[in-house]
Amino acid sequence: MSTESACEKRQFGHRARLALTPAQVRLMNGQAHAARATWNLLHDLWTMTPKCQRSLVRMDAAIRQARNDVDWLGALPAQAAQAVLKTYLQAWKNCWEGRADAPDFKARFRTVMSVDIPQGRDLNITRVHRRWGMVNIPKAGRVRFRWTKDLPVGKRANKENRITGARLVKDDLGWHIAFRVQTLEAVPEPHTGPEVGIDAGVNLPLALSDENHQDHGHPARLPNGKADRDKWLNADEKAKLLRLERRAAHRKSFRKPGHKTSNRLHRTYDQIKSLRATAKRRATDWQHQTTTDIARRYGTVVVEQLNIDNMVRSARGTIEEPGKNVAQKSGLNRSIAQEAWGRTVTMLTYKLARNGGALHKVPAPGTSQRCSACGFTTPGSRESQAVFACKNEGCGWSGNADWNAARNILHLYRMGHTLIPAAGRAVVRRARRVKPATAR
Repeated sequence: MSTESACEKRQFGHRARLALTPAQVRLMNGQAHAARATWNLLHDLWTMTPKCQRSLVRMDAAIRQARNDVDWLGALPAQAAQAVLKTYLQAWKNCWEGRADAPDFKARFRTVMSVDIPQGRDLNITRVHRRWGMVNIPKAGRVRFRWTKDLPVGKRANKENRITGARLVKDDLGWHIAFRVQTLEAVPEPHTGPEVGIDAGVNLPLALSDENHQDHGHPARLPNGKADRDKWLNADEKAKLLRLERRAAHRKSFRKPGHKTSNRLHRTYDQIKSLRATAKRRATDWQHQTTTDIARRYGTVVVEQLNIDNMVRSARGTIEEPGKNVAQKSGLNRSIAQEAWGRTVTMLTYKLARNGGALHKVPAPGTSQRCSACGFTTPGSRESQAVFACKNEGCGWSGNADWNAARNILHLYRMGHTLIPAAGRAVVRRARRVKPATAR
């Protein structure tokens, strides 16, 4: 077999934290605001121009003229301004092809601040030592960044393995750089590992059908039974978060209706966002480590097709028909959102493909009510959120409810109830005619 046939191109992103000086932070903030304003100006020009006169040349000339006339728009590098134009036109193309909604204005406080560096050769990345690297940022100079992954730079870079560009992104923890990496890797051999079914839950994050369950290492609920929203923070961080939330509520009480938020309140909000972002980063790190271990250990992973939007829908109801147990449902919704089940499935999908495995989805209805031992579904078997006890007189099996659901998920896959994206409904209808062997 030739080398070209045994290799494939792979594109992925790698994100690293930047170590900027206060002056560089102000410079990057100015560039990000200029990029957002450029987007909004392009949107104004697009909507006011007749369809017959819209063209790339016209919009490119408008950007160049605006950067010459407005000083603060000139803070954005020319290539970054061209990248904004290409992104805007691509957004309309995605809308026309039905992949996204029509582009709109970018608000100041609801838009992620970012600046694009389209050319990878302009970055000039070098590694300083084990923990830090250096990168060129237009109009900001050489900047340090955290080196947490080997990148194809220097002698390791070639036509197949290289960095094609980057994007500077600001979040609640500061400025980061996201590299766009292109590599040529060998096609993985088919994974010969075992099959496993996974049930995503709240009390037990990932329950596996072989009882190799994955937990956070700390309880998901407080002693009073309520969900722990800040389970990824330590005791000192929780105490600090509580103080900041009380301080924000106190300062907010002095703000009159219709008046702007004070700078002190803004600073308090920023500190709260920083702690929340720290918790989210730790949760994402746990997901990465857990999904990597699962992808290396198993060849086939089966999960259930969940409609998370419907699951986290509010139970408040209307004035005519108010909902029931609204507070309990809102707490459950927050717990589901914290677990980020969709992100876990996304990670498993590409990591399994990288290791030669495969991920399959099965229909979700009935997986938590069916007994995995006898195959029957009897009312009242789900005694609580964590315990399943079969009410069938000839069975009587009891155990962890999430583990029972994971076994049912794997059983559905083995019986052929796999969802196919292109013709999933047809496959499900055909598979429902087959009765499980345990129920005969």
